[in-house]
Amino acid sequence: MAMQSNMATFQKTKVLHIFCRKKERDRDQHPYKVIEITPPPKNLGVRCFPSNLQCGECVTIEGQAYTISAVTHRYQLRKGKYEPSEKRLDVLSTGRYILNLYLESLLEQS
Repeated sequence: MAMQSNMATFQKTKVLHIFCRKKERDRDQHPYKVIEITPPPKNLGVRCFPSNLQCGECVTIEGQAYTISAVTHRYQLRKGKYEPSEKRLDVLSTGRYILNLYLESLLEQS
């Protein structure tokens, strides 16, 4: 039991460094944590994308088309400076994104 709690503590403190694979690497490619936000949220892993992604753009992950709902850059204060700690993309399947836009427009009309 004590071994499991020590292992859990070690896993929480471990720093994860992700680098883009050589075939995905380009001058302007950065790793993003990708999460599909349709309930329940689904982690799609860490993927490399250009740094200039914006909401509404389409990306393809493992043959599936997704539309970006939010781009989040998180920073952490270390030694008196803010350093980037995480880049995250919240995505929806393209069909779901279009359906949400349609339902929002219906709600505004009523």
